[in-house]
Amino acid sequence: MRWWSLANFVSNAGTWMQLTVQNLLVLQITGSAAAAGLSVSVQAAPALVMSLLGGAAVDRWPRKLTAAVSQALLGLVAFTTAALVALDGMSLPVLLALAAVTGVVATVDSPACALLGNDLVRPADVPSAIGVGSLVSNAGRLAGTALAGVTVGFLGTAAAYAANGVSFLFVTAVIPFLRPVHQAVVRTRAPREARDDVPDPGHDLTVRQGLVFFLRRPRLVALAGVTGISAVFGRNYGLTLAVLVTGPLAGSAEEFGTVSTVLAVGGIVGAVLGARLRRPSVRLVGLLAAVGGLLQVVAGLSPSLAVLLVLVLPMAVVETVSDTAGTTVLQTDPPAHLRGRVLGVWGSISKAWGLAGPPALGLLMEWAGARGALVAGGLIIAGSIAAGSLLRGRRSAATMLLPSRERGLTTRPELGTAA
Repeated sequence: MRWWSLANFVSNAGTWMQLTVQNLLVLQITGSAAAAGLSVSVQAAPALVMSLLGGAAVDRWPRKLTAAVSQALLGLVAFTTAALVALDGMSLPVLLALAAVTGVVATVDSPACALLGNDLVRPADVPSAIGVGSLVSNAGRLAGTALAGVTVGFLGTAAAYAANGVSFLFVTAVIPFLRPVHQAVVRTRAPREARDDVPDPGHDLTVRQGLVFFLRRPRLVALAGVTGISAVFGRNYGLTLAVLVTGPLAGSAEEFGTVSTVLAVGGIVGAVLGARLRRPSVRLVGLLAAVGGLLQVVAGLSPSLAVLLVLVLPMAVVETVSDTAGTTVLQTDPPAHLRGRVLGVWGSISKAWGLAGPPALGLLMEWAGARGALVAGGLIIAGSIAAGSLLRGRRSAATMLLPSRERGLTTRPELGTAA
């Protein structure tokens, strides 16, 4: 797990180096901000339609091999981009094609790497492993963003892509030496059981099976609702807080940089706290999301930058702990042979939120301003979660009043009905 965390830190740093310079590269080629946005959308679009297939591939193929191949392919794309930029052979169509290839490979790579990391620890330690992953991700983001400016300044744009390619190769080199904990348990305690990374041929490995499981699992549907409303009306602090700082608070770009740094520090603190969770629930995710929404309301009413900085830290902490808890539920609730496909379903849904959130917030800010968007968005998040909790409580109470036969206690449980 230590080697895997080191590899992921290097990989995250390289990825953020590339993401930081990608928009600059598009602007250098075209001079169009719209083209820069298009490149981001092209890279994200495959996840909307192919995440289900990527999750099914992760369930069907050996996990270590899948993660190693996907990392190597991402490295190849990064090296190709670096070579084209260095040789002055890059054009917008070629860049968009490479972005699309990256998006397709990522639909397999993301669930494969996430589940491989969980395999390296005992089941009881999976929440901590996810928390460590969040910590590594935030640290890699800080390092990669800082290194991007230095690398481009001294070595040029191509060097950032080359560095990202090296980071992928480092992960690929580490994977063969990893020893998943569950494999040892299977060999010593349950030799007749099928290994998680070698699917049982008796299992249904179709995409539909994962989708049906997800839709029939109330806690996963509830988790999707909580996360979705938070993603659309909150979370996009890079947009809302940027407008708030440079607009109503009359701050500078440097002052917004300070806000972004505090957000990153809060993310690291939240990851450390999230790693201490043992058995998180959807209820905890909802509670934290509601608290985050209320903090967002107060932040929208901040009279000064100093007050905003005080609020930004707990906002980031609550968001990261909530994300860690939700990720733990998502990755541990399904049975082992369905986890890749469930993550695939989640990848499609979350990508839809990611694409819909910024435009929705942009329209809200056009109508209500930065303060109004933060306040209204926070109230929508907290109000929706409170309403959903009350509705669930009433349904639970009504169910308990029904005779046992009507509650279905005498019938045999079906797939996805267990708590």
